[in-house]
Amino acid sequence: MSRADFPKKSLPNLIFFWPFHLFHRSIRNKHIIWRTLLRIIGDPFIAGLYVLFFLSVFYGIRAKAYDLSKLHEMPERSVIYDKNGKELIRLHGEIRDVITLDQISPNFRKAIIAREDKRFYQHGAFDIIGIIRAAYKNYQGKREGASTITQQLASDVFKLKKYNESPPLWQQIDRKFLEIAIGWRIENRLSKDQVLECYLNSINWGRSIRGIQEASRIYFEKNAADLDLSESAMLAGIVRGPDSFNPFRNMQGAIRERDTTLDSMVVAEFITAQEAEETKKLPLIVRPQNRRNVPESYAVDAIRRDLEYILEEKNIEMGGLTITTTIDLSIQQKAEEALDATLSRVERTAGYPHQTRAQWQALQQNPAIPTAEKPAPSYIQGAACVIENNTGKVLAIVGGRSADESKFNRALQAQRQIGSIFKPFVYMAAFDKGLSPNAPISDSYIHAGEIRGAPRSWHPKNSDGKYGGTYPASYGLIKSRNTMSVRVGNYAGLSNVKEMARMAFNIQLENYPSSYLGTWQATPYQVASAYSLLPNGGVRYRPFLISRITRKNRDGQEEELYATPQIPYRAASANSSWECSKILEQVTASGTAAAVRTLGFPYPCAGKTGTTNNFKDAWFAGYTSSLTCAVWCGMDNSSRTINGGYGGTLALPVWVEIMKTAQRLGYPANQFTRNAEGSGMISCRLCRDSGKHATPGCETAKTAYNAQVPRDSAPAINDFCQLHPLRAVPVTDDDTSTSTPLRAIPVEE
Repeated sequence: MSRADFPKKSLPNLIFFWPFHLFHRSIRNKHIIWRTLLRIIGDPFIAGLYVLFFLSVFYGIRAKAYDLSKLHEMPERSVIYDKNGKELIRLHGEIRDVITLDQISPNFRKAIIAREDKRFYQHGAFDIIGIIRAAYKNYQGKREGASTITQQLASDVFKLKKYNESPPLWQQIDRKFLEIAIGWRIENRLSKDQVLECYLNSINWGRSIRGIQEASRIYFEKNAADLDLSESAMLAGIVRGPDSFNPFRNMQGAIRERDTTLDSMVVAEFITAQEAEETKKLPLIVRPQNRRNVPESYAVDAIRRDLEYILEEKNIEMGGLTITTTIDLSIQQKAEEALDATLSRVERTAGYPHQTRAQWQALQQNPAIPTAEKPAPSYIQGAACVIENNTGKVLAIVGGRSADESKFNRALQAQRQIGSIFKPFVYMAAFDKGLSPNAPISDSYIHAGEIRGAPRSWHPKNSDGKYGGTYPASYGLIKSRNTMSVRVGNYAGLSNVKEMARMAFNIQLENYPSSYLGTWQATPYQVASAYSLLPNGGVRYRPFLISRITRKNRDGQEEELYATPQIPYRAASANSSWECSKILEQVTASGTAAAVRTLGFPYPCAGKTGTTNNFKDAWFAGYTSSLTCAVWCGMDNSSRTINGGYGGTLALPVWVEIMKTAQRLGYPANQFTRNAEGSGMISCRLCRDSGKHATPGCETAKTAYNAQVPRDSAPAINDFCQLHPLRAVPVTDDDTSTSTPLRAIPVEE
């Protein structure tokens, strides 16, 4: 056919409308009646092809802007495990767990196809028969959609439809065409089973619940593979209205939707009518009320805080992570129980002056009090933190008696005055400077001008109001004597004590001698970490909560996104920490924490109690060879707890219960051993009063004694006692000394 065969037209007209011209040319020899009929039918048909071509190009171009890789990057929940692989919680991303098609019950696969797209395996991205059927149904006044599963998948993944919105008709039509275009691309990329798998992982069941696995867990507490016919039909039935037919709120509506789905399965020939009728008679048993809300957890709160520092925002939003933490769930649960049980006993004591937790709970349940007027908790609180000595792993972190009742995480956020808890670090600073644990320290009243840098009016008091006498420095720590501890701090020097606090607590102290008595504030988390250096021979490990974070790649292989290294550093000398630790062992044997034995912990341990003025804060920080645990108890408003609310009364019982559990779980409390670093011991004859090498004067005064001391803390070879002069009465060989002044040359053993 040549150019001459066509009527004379403009070139653009011929190019653009050539199908019409060709059609008209092909029927020009027909009878006018047939020619007219054919044009009535053919011209609209060709025009429709033009429209279809235009729509295909227009929406095809728009569809290419959507990245199909997102079909495999569905945001899902990150799973957090304790150190032993026990699941703690799921968070971040959407409430979803992506699974494969073979992990989904065949009952549910049939139910969802029967309910949403009976011809799913017979059509492509859209179903022309379904569209005609839906149009007819809607013409009859019966509302019915025609979206295929593939279209719904495109809409869900790329968020084409905004829920709870009613856009104009033209926008709805535009969205449908875009769904079809994206669906066409999806069907060209994936098999039908792959499309179905993606769809079942993307379905929205309301309340941010995505995917069949999570819906199955939330509603029935089982995996999707274990869903029976009744459960499958219910879940498939409520997809179109998960908020309206939620079985937790509308059981009758959920049952009605289940029965409708069963009828659809009969029509689709997936089940028999008899099976449907028998299933309709079965009760629908869903998760009970008391297990529907996930309890809050202070440990999870702490983990969330760390994750925000570690993860990029994209990883948090996408979820799908496997997060292994350092938490030991058994110790965590015991710490929570022990804290509340101990403080509940305190609340039951005669004359208890504060609101009890039970009283507060009764107020919350009182319907006569408007929700907005119900008070925040004001009962006695506590916190605890458990750290593994030789790794820095945080095994438990308890920020209060109930995370559901108070979100304030006292273990991390409560800056409380630490009091006597700080004294061991003052003594370590003094030991580093040469003070011997046996050196005599006065317990007398502090006089004006005696303490460097202190106001003349500053006179710290002992808790029992008694003063006088001279005792070994170790006695001051064992009995927690304030005047002795201030004098020890004065010997060490404020700058050295400040440096010790910086290394142990990561805190910069003010230039006030009152710091020797712990007048500053720290959290239980900081206290536990600081104390962990004592059983470690002065080495402190950076504490951490998250061990490892992984995510499965597209090939299903685990790839590591993050791993926490163990970071040790020397915070105190090996010898001063060892000497201090030996003294703290005596605190639990005969000092302020001696009740540890009667409370049921007979194993080797060490620690220190702490009680601030007017019984506002009660502390116990202690450790075994494996673990360190700090416990604090007090009122949030810093008021007095109870009369006699000492650390040994309130905090120590909690510590004992935690450590008894840890012992049973395989965290042994063995005999303490000296750190190998700097452990060389030498024999010296020292003066008990000065801690220096003894002189003949010391022998006469009967203050000389033989000692085994660490090499690096022994007095210098010519550092003799200044309290007893060298010219004192000579000591003869018969008196186990020499006839000349004693030089006490150290001899290595």
